[in-house]
Amino acid sequence: MRGPQFSLVKALGHKVHVTEWGTRNNQPLVMWHGLARTGRDFDELAAALSDRYFIICPDTIGRGLSSWSSDPKSDYCIDAYARLAIALMDHYDMNSVAWLGTSMGGAIGMHLAASPDASRISCLIVNDIGPEVPQSAIDRIVQYVCEPPVFDHISAAHDWLRNTYAPFGPASPEFWQRMTRASIRRTDQGNITLHYDPAITQQFLSSAGIKSTWSDYATITLPTHVIRGMSSDILTTEILTRMQLKGPRPHVTQIPDCGHAPTLSRPKDIQMVSELLAVLCS
Repeated sequence: MRGPQFSLVKALGHKVHVTEWGTRNNQPLVMWHGLARTGRDFDELAAALSDRYFIICPDTIGRGLSSWSSDPKSDYCIDAYARLAIALMDHYDMNSVAWLGTSMGGAIGMHLAASPDASRISCLIVNDIGPEVPQSAIDRIVQYVCEPPVFDHISAAHDWLRNTYAPFGPASPEFWQRMTRASIRRTDQGNITLHYDPAITQQFLSSAGIKSTWSDYATITLPTHVIRGMSSDILTTEILTRMQLKGPRPHVTQIPDCGHAPTLSRPKDIQMVSELLAVLCS
């Protein structure tokens, strides 16, 4: 294992914080996180795969240690994130990458796979997202994302995150502790709040920013696999069934003790992803 290394990459007028794993002569792999998360969510998975892949795990702009946008309406949307991904790939001289995306990260991957830049993606693993998002799930996300809570102590933030993200499924204490450290920042008043720019939710609300489209999905031809938390309200069984009949007609792995979205941090899940990549990238 080599890593992690950390870089601030200038791309499209932004500063993007990237966690890097492995050596650059390895096969390139991009791991992209969900709506209100950071690239550090992949630490266990990326560490385990770093002997075979050169992995970049960006913090999307407006999250983590990346810069916030001065034009949220234009910058906080799937199309802009996809352009940002291409700019990062160019920075790292990655002509074609394997892509693993959780939730919003999966939507970005599907967008790229259906775009003129599809050749830049060699294979796609989509973690718990489809070409549409049920309104009830959007309402649930908005409830906890649109107004970041404020805490007096880190322990309170830890408890809130662990409770709010319980659908992630079982994870180690170390995962939740690191997730807490990577998910907080100080307010101007000295309290603790969550890491992201609240404006990401305005864009999400106004333009359904983590949605893809079925028409785009139907054009995807590259090797694709879908992972679903079995109790997910984002990737419902109806949406999943429809995905299997269109576009890349992916195979599916369902994880029984998770909702939205599996952390992929446990040894058995890491082994599953490793085996999927070996097949999809061959």
